[in-house]
Amino acid sequence: MATTRAEQPRSPSIRDVARIAGVSHQTVSRVLNNSDAIRAETRDRVLAAMEELQYRPNRAARALVTSKTRTIGVLTAQRSHYGPTVTLQAIEDAAVLRGYSVTTANIAVPTDAAVRDGLGHLLDQDVEGIIVIAPQQRVFDIIEELGVRTPYVTLRSSINEDPTALWVDQMEGARLATAHLLDLGHEYVRHIAGPQDWIEADARMQGFLREMSDRDMPVQPPILGDWTADFGYLAGRELLRWRDCTAVFCSNDAMALGVMHAARSYGLDVPGDLSVVGYDDIPEAKHFWPPLTTVQVDFAELGRRSVDILLPSGEDVLRPIDIVPQLVVRGSTSAPRRR
Repeated sequence: MATTRAEQPRSPSIRDVARIAGVSHQTVSRVLNNSDAIRAETRDRVLAAMEELQYRPNRAARALVTSKTRTIGVLTAQRSHYGPTVTLQAIEDAAVLRGYSVTTANIAVPTDAAVRDGLGHLLDQDVEGIIVIAPQQRVFDIIEELGVRTPYVTLRSSINEDPTALWVDQMEGARLATAHLLDLGHEYVRHIAGPQDWIEADARMQGFLREMSDRDMPVQPPILGDWTADFGYLAGRELLRWRDCTAVFCSNDAMALGVMHAARSYGLDVPGDLSVVGYDDIPEAKHFWPPLTTVQVDFAELGRRSVDILLPSGEDVLRPIDIVPQLVVRGSTSAPRRR
């Protein structure tokens, strides 16, 4: 026979914990709120009782008492991509260590309405702070337009004077990749960029163009891609049809994988006939064949630092510090073969 709602066992309450621990329910409340006025042995008894009863504090009820939800919000887009996924996981881990939970709003299609809805969703839950890892410029414009008063941290790709911004020097990472190919002796280097409306893609493209310009090297217009290996394959097939380049720098590792596939489809050797560099250093990059030379970004550290800035501990208020990508040289690049 089915169990009715009334017959279901109720969850343990704060008064049950107090009874088992032999203290008042006010004492249990003080333990939950990390009061310094509780003796260590009393705290231990309360925590033991909570463990015995498998008691989990009701966040909504605590919020009514403390006026704090102990929740931070994350506004993100394209959660399927490697960088945002790793950053989000690091944010969640760092938040848990501080006793916070994380709620997310994912922008599937980066329209103005979707951005406003995502921000509204987070603000309606009374989050204590927001971390923005959505990569489109319009997201930052809308935040400023709405005059959001909740503390927030944005992850940017170029330096500015915004005290809420934590930035990754994507341009420098792209220059490292391009310089590596030029230092090997390549004169004809092409770039497959990411989507035009992504800040990271634009910064990486600008880094490529600046490095080529500073070296007085001939430059062909970058190809605007979509981050996928499928696009890298199609773009690679078109580029290699004419064999007018000896190296390709791709704005992410997935497109680099597609380019390597395209080279193989023409019977070309990587790196003998074509050197390929990616960006991001996804875990699979070292297992490509040949292993992919790429630019590594510490996306996990980016997530941890964003929480440090939003929820500073003690008297240490961290200022935003740039994260500089690192070049990882593997087997997909070499000096151009003499023709």
